[in-house]
Amino acid sequence: MNVFESVRDAVTARQAAEAFGIRVNRSGMACCPFHDDKHPSMKLDKRFHCFGCQDDGDAIDFTAKFFDLSKKDAAEKLADTFGIVYENTGFRPRDRPPKPKVSPAQEYRQAEERCFRVYCDYAHLLQKWKEAFAPKSPDEVWDDRFVEACQRLDYIEYVLDEIFLSGTIKDRAEFVKTHGEEVINLERRIFKLTAGRTGGGIEGGQGDRAEPAHPEAKPRHRLDARAL
Repeated sequence: MNVFESVRDAVTARQAAEAFGIRVNRSGMACCPFHDDKHPSMKLDKRFHCFGCQDDGDAIDFTAKFFDLSKKDAAEKLADTFGIVYENTGFRPRDRPPKPKVSPAQEYRQAEERCFRVYCDYAHLLQKWKEAFAPKSPDEVWDDRFVEACQRLDYIEYVLDEIFLSGTIKDRAEFVKTHGEEVINLERRIFKLTAGRTGGGIEGGQGDRAEPAHPEAKPRHRLDARAL
């Protein structure tokens, strides 16, 4: 096998990241080295995916981006780091394997990753609101977004730290099962605020007010492992 095939068969993205000094927690999450990441938003296993900046790839892609190398140089660096022997025959793309069926365990994993991503996105949005819309004087009327950030940020950070990063799989599974409707509402709301009709996000004017975090109307969908 050539260097690309040999490395991809032998080294996972998580192994590569850990070999280069990235700290990965027991849930397989780490702070993304490719953007300013305060809450771990990169999932590392055989491949890596950042739910913040959307970077994605295998061990070679990670190494190439981490060290600003070409993919060939990155593959050779991994081979040298892990002592992998290969034939120097050049790169031959392998046939794309058939798409595997998704097992119940994989469905739950996707549900958990979606839930974690949405809460990370919401935490980042609240942090921006708390800074951008803080009152400049004692007499200024508080912006709804600043109020929401003050009320919700501590709770969201608690969920990320204590449930997803430090909690047991039972804790995470129970949270995903019971907070599906909130995740769906937040995901839709974040999309509307950051890429919606008003061109809003935190740059929107005072007329672009945030909608309530928990609207009275119940959503018609439920998020759990089976729904994802």
